[in-house]
Amino acid sequence: MAKASARHILVDSEEECEELIRQIESGADFAQLAAEHSLCPSGQSGGDLGEFEQGQMVPEFDDVVFNDAIGEIHGPVATQFGYHAIEILSRTDD
Repeated sequence: MAKASARHILVDSEEECEELIRQIESGADFAQLAAEHSLCPSGQSGGDLGEFEQGQMVPEFDDVVFNDAIGEIHGPVATQFGYHAIEILSRTDD
């Protein structure tokens, strides 16, 4: 089963997510922004979700994490929870 590790920032609006992604791409610290803005409890650990298997996250999130480029910021990714800025940290196809 494929596994990945990622971190994310979850917010209510697409606009806020886009602004946070712009800040990260301009050099802002992802973990600090996650702690300040994320609605997910993972925000307190810099948005780190740890390692998880394919199928453990909602489909929209899974699709990005298991298909898009590692080490880049992806988003806004809309899910039932809100809008995510996602950074894929690693992925294996075990």
